Amino acid sequence: MTLDQAIDAAMQLTLDQRAMLLDILQSRQIEARRNEMAMDAEESLAEFRAGELRARGVEDALDELHQAAMDEE
Repeated sequence: MTLDQAIDAAMQLTLDQRAMLLDILQSRQIEARRNEMAMDAEESLAEFRAGELRARGVEDALDELHQAAMDEE
């Protein structure tokens, strides 16, 4: 099913059903993001425990994030 077909099918629903569909999709998207973040955290902890990552201060981490943001611009 294409995105256009899914949208067309959704538009066949009543207003209440569309609202319910939006709520369901939003909840599932939030849950998927939570799961992704949890998996990323597990991977990071495993890397840290394996010695692949080093502990550092907040200032160092913020400086690195700031530099990465500047490099993207």
